Amino acid sequence: MKITNDIRYIGVNDHRIDLFEGQYIVPNGMAYNSYAILDEKTAIVDTVDKKFTHEWLDNIEKTLGTRKPDYLIVQHMEPDHAANIARFLEVYPEATVVSSNKAFAMMKNFFGEDYAHRRIVVGESDTLSLGNHTLTFFTAPMVHWPEVMVTYDPFDKALFSADAFGKFGALDVEEDWACEARRYYFGIVGKYGQQVQALLKKAADLDIQTICPAHGPVLSENLGYYINLYDIWSSYRVESEGIMVAYTSVYGHTKTAVELLTQKLKEKGCPKVVVQDLARCDMAEAVEDAFRYGKLVLATTTYNADVFPFMREFITHLTERNFRNRTIGLMENGSWAPLAAKVMRGMLAESKNLTFTETTVRILSALNDDSRAQIENMANELCRDYLAQQDATANKNDMKALFNIGYGLYVVTSNDGKKDNGLIVNAVTQLTDAPNRVAVTINKQNYSHHVIKQTGIMNVNCLDTTAPFSLFQTYGFQSGRSVDKFAGAEVLRSDNGLVFLPRHINSFLSLKVEEYIDLDTHGIFICTVTESRVISGNETMTYTYYQHNVKPKPKTEGKKGYVCRVCGWIYEGEPLPDDIICPLCKHGAADFEPIQ
Repeated sequence: MKITNDIRYIGVNDHRIDLFEGQYIVPNGMAYNSYAILDEKTAIVDTVDKKFTHEWLDNIEKTLGTRKPDYLIVQHMEPDHAANIARFLEVYPEATVVSSNKAFAMMKNFFGEDYAHRRIVVGESDTLSLGNHTLTFFTAPMVHWPEVMVTYDPFDKALFSADAFGKFGALDVEEDWACEARRYYFGIVGKYGQQVQALLKKAADLDIQTICPAHGPVLSENLGYYINLYDIWSSYRVESEGIMVAYTSVYGHTKTAVELLTQKLKEKGCPKVVVQDLARCDMAEAVEDAFRYGKLVLATTTYNADVFPFMREFITHLTERNFRNRTIGLMENGSWAPLAAKVMRGMLAESKNLTFTETTVRILSALNDDSRAQIENMANELCRDYLAQQDATANKNDMKALFNIGYGLYVVTSNDGKKDNGLIVNAVTQLTDAPNRVAVTINKQNYSHHVIKQTGIMNVNCLDTTAPFSLFQTYGFQSGRSVDKFAGAEVLRSDNGLVFLPRHINSFLSLKVEEYIDLDTHGIFICTVTESRVISGNETMTYTYYQHNVKPKPKTEGKKGYVCRVCGWIYEGEPLPDDIICPLCKHGAADFEPIQ
């Protein structure tokens, strides 16, 4: 298969396999990807599983014709990619192996030979020239073995990404990429989110037009979609709104309780309820769903003073993969000494940023009035934000939303008549409560200032402590005049027709401008409150919390000048101009500090 003029696909499809890595069901098989780069010198990138030695060698011969490969680049030593190193070097005795130092040590373990006489050891940012193509290598330790590296070809702007951006499934079967890539990611790579984030940061500095993974299809269109999903998965953020219910049931009573809870969740506006019977489902798919959605209910019986084995296995899979940043509801069943909720909570004790519902459902053998009432209460807790988002069930005059105004951070949304817009502000103040009046201060250089002066309306979204840095990048580091910040997003609207955010806020206020005060560089909008909703009980994102817990440390090493305390943009030079305005967040000189 021709990928570019010089890059060819020479991998194979495996439909014989039933379990990948001995545990993951692969109904549509697997692809073991290998690539040839044709230049003055030729390079083969990775080998394939040992079951396909001759098919792969045939592919090389058909692709190269009478030419012989000069290099074998080994990015990853897992046998589904590296099993044919020794055989390749027997067939092509003049070829040189290019890999990391750790990979050569593993070759000694696998093949009894580290090829010291015919190898090139490469590390971070090392290069290899093939002619027009000068390849650059980047280390990617624990994505998902310690020796892993990826290869970038700037000539064709192609990234050979090893296991990153891979998926289950052979290439001759059409199926949804995200579903099987998500299941693959959390099964294979999920524990190593921090390391994947490090790789994404390296990739962000490269001009990539094609991603060539070790499994799954070559990606050459809409790369932002795939990279964004990897960013969400590796930072353990919520991908989709909804609730997953995972349960085990011995005689059906716990299942009956789960069915009642599911009914209540749907009635109260939950956009998606996913139910998995852990004794019967694909465990990898259950793990995938737990990481995909923001809320998880665990329902099981007490079993041998512990929890039912399938539930223990499921929770172990989650904690091994750094499960975090989720809301958890617990349901337990027991005829004489229910202990399941205590055991499950203990198993999750080391997981970060988990919020447990106030209600724990306790079933004594079978449902009764008390446990039905507990299910109702749990459903209300889990659906509080969904109820507040829907016009039919929202309390649109909940002035407790004003209590969430502090020295926080907010997304102000508006609409210029053509598209929705949003920006980050940190100056929102309640002025009076009879009538309810709020002041919002916005820098005049922001496009939103111009829009709100024309339209006279805005929404103030009170960010909570779950908001990731990517949200600040979306709404704070680019202009709504040139970028559609809500492109492709499913939006929710308040009564004034403006957007409010579906997540990462604890409340929002719809405001009507009554008065405007000009402050030279900024303008103050004095507004009345036309709608006020509390979405969740999460804590408001304060400026201090953002600085300490959300904003990445700016890369100031080796640089001299000043750094913006708000967004991390660096001004290199002396002195700092008095009239400087940060090009990203639009803050002035007062928010810059010297690089130490």
